[in-house]
Amino acid sequence: MDRLLKLLSQNSSYSVSELALLVDDTEENVQAKIKEYEAAGVIKGYRAAINWELVKDSGVTAYIELKVTPTKDKGFDEIAEKIMAFDEVASLYLMAGTYDLAVIVKAETIQDVSSFVTRKLSALDGVLATATHFILKRYKDEGLVLSGTPDDERCMQF
Repeated sequence: MDRLLKLLSQNSSYSVSELALLVDDTEENVQAKIKEYEAAGVIKGYRAAINWELVKDSGVTAYIELKVTPTKDKGFDEIAEKIMAFDEVASLYLMAGTYDLAVIVKAETIQDVSSFVTRKLSALDGVLATATHFILKRYKDEGLVLSGTPDDERCMQF
């Protein structure tokens, strides 16, 4: 894996000068490479890593597995495009195994997730079955340890 991309994925707030030191290159080369990655769509954006466990009223997250029927010409892409269009969908993955798609849904309440699954997701042509799992606690997310206290240095692994 590209060292620059790995560093940016761990902490997107690094300055160009910090990145240049970490990858042992010039600031100009690092800046040019970042611009190249952005133009090519490799870097899709930058965001803060939030520990939602510490935020009051941050809503609920559900992991939903879907069995679907792929279409003849587009396979799983057609139904994935429909699912991605829903505002509630935070992430969508094609999977190997018992279920075909994994959907991460964020909503205000469990009832909102339930309504989304029953009224929108299950109603789509091609959806054969769903299995909904609610995230109760995050211990580690996207490589960041979240389970310690705010003073716990393990929580700040950038």
